[in-house]
Amino acid sequence: MTAAQTVAEQWEEQLRIVRARVLEGGGRPGVVPAQEARGMTGLAIMQALLEGRFPYAPIAETLDFFLVEVDKGMATFQGTPLPTHLNPMGTVHGGWYATLLDSAVGCAVQTMLEPGFGYTTAELSVNLVRGARLDGGPLRAIGTVLHCGRQLATAEGKIVDAQGRLYAHATTTCLVFEAR
Repeated sequence: MTAAQTVAEQWEEQLRIVRARVLEGGGRPGVVPAQEARGMTGLAIMQALLEGRFPYAPIAETLDFFLVEVDKGMATFQGTPLPTHLNPMGTVHGGWYATLLDSAVGCAVQTMLEPGFGYTTAELSVNLVRGARLDGGPLRAIGTVLHCGRQLATAEGKIVDAQGRLYAHATTTCLVFEAR
């Protein structure tokens, strides 16, 4: 067994544990209830997602990826490309990478927000540097905040495999606003 196989197995085990916890907590696809989230920090909202107390994004089921870790200024999603994610040329569609990265960098920004604030993606720039294979195992999209101010936030993200090889990277600018 190689070190990469061991890491991939650890990632898969962590994903199983997180999915089980989310299901036990009542997790399902949907939208975070605004009234319940209103007085919570962005990090607390993201932690509630990981516990299944709030619904997770329906797109996560469509593209088969899931939130596995959050901390202040950081969010990590895991996914494995499937045949349904291929473009007509037989390679993983760029939208799959972009959606994982948008989720990771956006949720990283969310973890920095004070109660009563939200964000939306204003700009997302994605660079694909390696093609994912259907038999390549899990990939992780890791988002990290670079700056979070009262009106704008910036973050960067990368998609890597269990060997640490880079598949794509991104930057984002998000608008920060007072939620209504």
